[in-house]
Order: sequence, then C-alpha cells, then structure tokens
Amino acid sequence: MQGRLSPLVNGKIQAFPWDDWRQEFPVAERHGFRLMEWTLDQERLYENPLMTRSGRDEIRRLMDAHGIAVASLTGDCFMQAPFYKTDGAERERLLHALREIVEACAELGVRFIVVPLVDNGRIENTRQEDILHAGLGDQAAALTQAGMKIIFESDFTPDRLRTFISTFPKQNFGINYDIGNSASLGYDPVEEITTYGAWIDNVHVKDRRRGGTTVPLGTGDAKFPEVFQALADIGYTGNYILQTARAADNDHAGVLCRYRDMVETWLGQAHHGS
Repeated sequence: MQGRLSPLVNGKIQAFPWDDWRQEFPVAERHGFRLMEWTLDQERLYENPLMTRSGRDEIRRLMDAHGIAVASLTGDCFMQAPFYKTDGAERERLLHALREIVEACAELGVRFIVVPLVDNGRIENTRQEDILHAGLGDQAAALTQAGMKIIFESDFTPDRLRTFISTFPKQNFGINYDIGNSASLGYDPVEEITTYGAWIDNVHVKDRRRGGTTVPLGTGDAKFPEVFQALADIGYTGNYILQTARAADNDHAGVLCRYRDMVETWLGQAHHGS
C-alpha cells in the first residue's frame, strides 16, 4: 500500500505521502517489491499526481524505471466524502470527481478502484444504497471500455455482501477482501470466502483485534492460515496488498519485508495443502 514505505503523514496510519511518493518507487525496487496500490484522499484531491496529466506522466516514468506496477487504487476519498450521503450540487460534484478518477486510472492502467463502504462510507439505509448503485452504475460503460473494475470493501455480513454484490454486473464490479477488517468484525473467513469468493478481485493483508485497530501481523485475531487456505481453495490468483501496521521504530521497509515473508510462508503452506 502506497505510503507504507514512507514516514507517517500527520500521525495517520494511511495517507498520501506527499513528500515521499516519488522516493517510494526506488525504495520498493530495492527491496524487491513490484506492486503498489495508490492512495487517493479527498483533501487536495486534484493536486494528487494521479489527477494531473504531468503527474500521470511522472508516475508512468517511475513505474517503467523501477519495474513497479500500480494495478489498484484505494479511494479513501470516497469514504471521506461519500456522494451517496449528499444531495443536489454537492452530489453532482462528487460524481464528477468519480468520473475523473475513473478516467485518470484508465489512462494509467490501474485496473481496480477500491470503494470503502466502511467507517464514514458505511451504507446506513436503502436510500444510500440506491444512490450508490445508480451513481456507480453510470460508470459501467467506461469501466468496460478500460477493462477496469470498481471493487467494494464493506462491513456487511457474508450473506448481505453476496446479496449486495449480486446486484452489480460482475464484469465491472467486485470485492476487495480486507483480512483485518473481517477479523475486527468477528466474521468467519471460511464462511466469507465460500459465500462470495467468486467476486473477490483484490485482498488487503492486515491484522486487527476483534473490535480493535490495526496491529502487527500475527498479533491480532486474523486467522491467516485459514484465510489463505480458503482463498487457495477457491482458486484466487489475484494480488495481495500489504495494508499493514506501521513500524514502531520507523524501519518502514524492514517491517514491510518481514510482513511479506510471513505472507509468502502462509501462501506456500496454503497452496501446498490445496
């Protein structure tokens, strides 16, 4: 996850690393990482390099120079300012921003846009769900043309999430499975993955205690061997994004490498057991 190789921004576990975003590319290359998920905040949205032509040109140069792919984007902006909780001109403004984000991602080759339906972005009633459905449904043609998907991260129960995602066209919409968030909610990962696994297009790897916040991998309530085994059993071959706890000693690259090694061990055990 972009920013995990940089110092914290204003003490936040996740935010766009304004001062260090360029430097993350060579650091990632040096430590053997080949994939980055971009982070897009509502604050200074149109200043983000993803949202400017010169910025996209620079991102593309950095990707090519360092062998780093940006295949997905976490749209924290959608959670920070959800269009489905507004009306009138404000909703239209946010929907216009959504269209521009889709266009920018298409130009850069970003395949997945994560829309977090959690925290401030949580769906609270059927009206919000209907507005969300209508607003995102309008993007189906653009997504198809670009070979992209909008993928949801949510706090829904397994059955509720399957019902929800089934109302969207599968070629344009899917699910981002967040291991830590599910652990925090106390969900059974095997039940989750067997219920809606066919819609999972991206996985966020993190650990949380039940009802608590993000903690270092292996110290919370996430059942990593069960999760990776269940994903292997359904034939998941997508990306795994380290959206992990930050380093206590500021050794950002070191802790990320350690987490990567842990995930590779769990994945190896899961595929050996399949």
